[in-house]
Amino acid sequence: MSIPQQPGPTPVTSPGGSQPASGPRDVLGAAAQPAGVGAFDEHHPPSAELVADCVHCGFCLPTCPTYVLWGEEMDSPRGRIYLMKQGLEGEPLADSMVTHFDRCLGCMSCMTACPSGVQYDRLIEATRQQVERRHRRGPRDRALRAAIFALFPYRRRLRLLRGPLRAYQATGLARLIRRSGLLRRLAPTLAAVESLAPRLGRAARPPERVAAVGTRRAVVGMLTGCVQGAFFPEVNAATARVLAAEGCEVVILPDRQGCCGALSVHNGREEEARRFARRMVDTFAAAGIDYFVVNAAGCGSTLKEYGDLLRDDPRYAALAADFAGRVRDLSEVLVELGQVATRHPLPVTVAYHDACHLAHAQGVRAQPRRLLRDIPGLELREIADPEICCGSAGIWNILHPGPAAELGDRKARTVLATGARLLVTANPGCLMQVAASVTRAGGDIALAHTAQVLDASIRGRGVEELLHQRTPS
Repeated sequence: MSIPQQPGPTPVTSPGGSQPASGPRDVLGAAAQPAGVGAFDEHHPPSAELVADCVHCGFCLPTCPTYVLWGEEMDSPRGRIYLMKQGLEGEPLADSMVTHFDRCLGCMSCMTACPSGVQYDRLIEATRQQVERRHRRGPRDRALRAAIFALFPYRRRLRLLRGPLRAYQATGLARLIRRSGLLRRLAPTLAAVESLAPRLGRAARPPERVAAVGTRRAVVGMLTGCVQGAFFPEVNAATARVLAAEGCEVVILPDRQGCCGALSVHNGREEEARRFARRMVDTFAAAGIDYFVVNAAGCGSTLKEYGDLLRDDPRYAALAADFAGRVRDLSEVLVELGQVATRHPLPVTVAYHDACHLAHAQGVRAQPRRLLRDIPGLELREIADPEICCGSAGIWNILHPGPAAELGDRKARTVLATGARLLVTANPGCLMQVAASVTRAGGDIALAHTAQVLDASIRGRGVEELLHQRTPS
């Protein structure tokens, strides 16, 4: 892949030298404000030291989804870092600046590509907190975000949707509406949400605990999650069975768990995220766990950052740091413990999709592939351009349905090009986004979480059970 080496943006200068012609100006041409009246307040603004780590080399550009879509400098990581620098130097938090920050998916692909080790995750999260505190959005955007955050972080509210959604799917109305295209023309945001809904079956309530099979090797907590728990309960069930088969006593405590705060963190809602984090720490404080296991990539990324999220809380800072140190993705803990459960053959071709918050934010790439390759008969195929996000990115595909669909269509083409019969990934958002995109492309492929594939192999259930999980028509 060729790497475009483009110069970084430079401020407007006077004809005779390097000083700005009429006071500091940002790349958008907006006049800067005096010190202290700029884009950011004093509560954890983006770090000037971390901003300075960016040397504008351009290695991030071909891996950034929005730069790939639009080729716009300010919609690239280095462009956004430049805007952060301008904000630190006094530029106001203008609508145009906020737009470029909002367009970032937060996929962190740039961090994998960056040779300088720029901590873009810390920069964009700090910036988004500033945006949420200091910028007033338009009425439509405020209403949409309010609706999203009144629903998605609350699993009981999500569960209330299961009955109506199952009825809607069973009547065939969903198929009719999707084929007509009417909803997409009249209400594209609602159409995006509708297209993402997975086909629902019956959901059993998770147990409080699951005993280890054979000798107990570890005691692990397990996140049930909001979207995962409401729409993919079978993934949680498979996760618990796999952990138990590998000698783990699994502590779930489903009635006490709440949201982990990932959606809130990734969208700048700091106090809300801190509230969720405190509750999660309290829930498992006395459970005696060795690890806290997560099967949703975006959640795992946030849970590993609890120490940073609660660093200013004198009561919780040390507790949160200790909790974060125990967090593992399912694939990580299985590789760390080593295999004891027998794997039965699964003769199937699998395309593995790297969830961004697993591969880029957590650096977990080898472990899922190792686990899949250890299954007899399974053939693993790689997807082209794996660094490019599928367009899910938490709630980004709801806030930006058009660009998200473009990224999803691109991902669907690369997935289908593998010729695999089964797509495997480790994040519920990716499962929904890729399923919707494959359906739009007229393709047909089964989808499963990594836990479900491992579970089928350990239990000797055969490949047909996995291949039954098709994309919705």
